[in-house]
Amino acid sequence: MAETQAKEGYYYTEKHEWVKVDGDTALIGITDFAQGALGDIVFIDLPKVGKKISQKDSLGTIESVKAAEDLYSPISGEVTEVNASLSSNPGAVNSDPFDAWMVKLKGVNASELGSLLNASQYKEFVSKLD
Repeated sequence: MAETQAKEGYYYTEKHEWVKVDGDTALIGITDFAQGALGDIVFIDLPKVGKKISQKDSLGTIESVKAAEDLYSPISGEVTEVNASLSSNPGAVNSDPFDAWMVKLKGVNASELGSLLNASQYKEFVSKLD
């Protein structure tokens, strides 16, 4: 993979999830690298609204024609919304993984971002996986 898309202002895990924090809320999804490795995504199982999630806890699962993988939360918080459109159109993650966010959290702790990768660190991490 030549250049993996990683946007500035987002934070990344080594398991290829991203998080975008705005105040005490956060959006979570998977990276372009992850969707490319999974292939055609056919099903996404997400948590219920109201569930409290700790950093690195499972958020659900994502299934493709190749594999099923657990999704892990890059940050702690309470689920306030899930992207319901993904239940009928999980392939949207393949089209634009940054637009097809999966979970919205509130009450996030920004101090946890220090354990995550910024865009340039994530690009460097992924370049070593090729």
